Parts: sequence; structure tokens; C-alpha cells
Amino acid sequence: MLSKSFGAALFLSCGLLLLALAGQTPLASASSASTTACSVAQPVSPALRQEILSAREAVWRAWFANDQARLEDVIPEETLAINAGEEAWQGRTEVLESARGFAASGARLVRLEYPRTEIRLYGDVAILYTTYLFEVESNGQRQISSGRGTEIFVHRGGRWVNPGWHLDSGR
Repeated sequence: MLSKSFGAALFLSCGLLLLALAGQTPLASASSASTTACSVAQPVSPALRQEILSAREAVWRAWFANDQARLEDVIPEETLAINAGEEAWQGRTEVLESARGFAASGARLVRLEYPRTEIRLYGDVAILYTTYLFEVESNGQRQISSGRGTEIFVHRGGRWVNPGWHLDSGR
């Protein structure tokens, strides 16, 4: 379930646009530029692309490092995560627990790559369509995992947070 603040932000930034388009609010007279901010993908400058990709990299590395303080900062309360090979979906609490579990296993991240990433920007929401590859080492053995992902980032409070993703094996 979405938190009240996240739901309110979505309603205010994009939800009212539906009513405006139907002529039900004062926003009905808003310029087409403001109504397309959430409905049409906006260009992503190289600097903004790097900012978003850096935020994504920080989330993944914080998870593998079990950096709970960083994860709590970038994974908001309303997070919903669907991970490859896992039947149960995860909320923020489960994401934090899974990072602790990875660290407790003694495994460590050896390599992290994103061979392809496309970004679609809708106002303060960035959707990343990506392929990923990571290699972990545990008990002297290395294992490579790869797949595809759709990751959601929201620009909130001057930074990008990651309230959701869907990862799959790509098969």
C-alpha cells in the first residue's frame, strides 16, 4: 500500500491532470506544456542521465554492502520490489532484511554491470529499463547472475529515491 505522502505526491503531480483533461478543475486551462510533463517522456540530458544512473548504482551497491543507513535513505517506505526467482514481493522492511541476509551469508559483490539502460522521464519520475549482471563470491566460489529490470526512481527532496523495481532472469 502506498504511503499517504507518496500517494498525495502522485495525485498532485499527475492525478489532477486526468481531471484537468476532463475539464473538471481549474487546471483544465493549464498550458499543454504543464499537462504533458507527466504524460509524455521528456528528454534526459547527459547530466541528468548520469545523476539517475549514479542513484541506481548507489542503491545496488548499498544493498550488496548491507549499508542499512544508505538503504533507509534511498528506499522509501512505500517501496514494492519484485525480484527474479522470488515468489513473494518485498516491501522496504523485506528489502532491508534481504541485504542483512546477504551480508550474513559472507558473500561479497565482485562485479556489477548494466549492459543496457534506457531511461524514460515523466516529470519527477524516471523509469529505467535495464539489463544487469552481477558476480558474487561466496566460500571461494563465484556465481554470475543476470537479467532484465524495470526500476522506478522518484525525484524527492532534491534527490532520487527508488520506490520500486521488477527484476527477472531475462529468459
